[in-house]
Amino acid sequence: MKKDRHALILRLIAENEVRTQDDLQKLLLMQGVEVTQATLSRDIHELKLTKQHIGGKFRYVRPGAPAVTDGIIREAVLDADHAGHMAVIHCRPGMAQAACAALDAMRKSEIVGTIAGDDTIFVLMRAEQQAADLAAQFKAGSPGEMERD
Repeated sequence: MKKDRHALILRLIAENEVRTQDDLQKLLLMQGVEVTQATLSRDIHELKLTKQHIGGKFRYVRPGAPAVTDGIIREAVLDADHAGHMAVIHCRPGMAQAACAALDAMRKSEIVGTIAGDDTIFVLMRAEQQAADLAAQFKAGSPGEMERD
């Protein structure tokens, strides 16, 4: 049971922006797993979960997760636009792959996939409005504030 709970915790923090133990406890309860705060605290310690600053907020991440902030994105991105379900992000030469890796690490459910070249990132979104919103957020310099579904 503990092994299954640990696997579920790792999945939940990968798929959700879990900022507090209370957030995690509620997500577990939604999955039918009831745990005390003390048990959850032990699980977090045993899993060696840490909090990282991602997208302008602190959240739990799995061990070995790359340290990501939107600093690399702010430094790299020059402009953004969209067409249909695709957002196109224009970066400084040589910085698109790093910015794309930072975007991928945010694990946004709205993003189907990304492709990076030297100075351009293509982002396939689930909906046209999400592509428009992502492009607008990159233009405004705040991609980490993108809302989850």
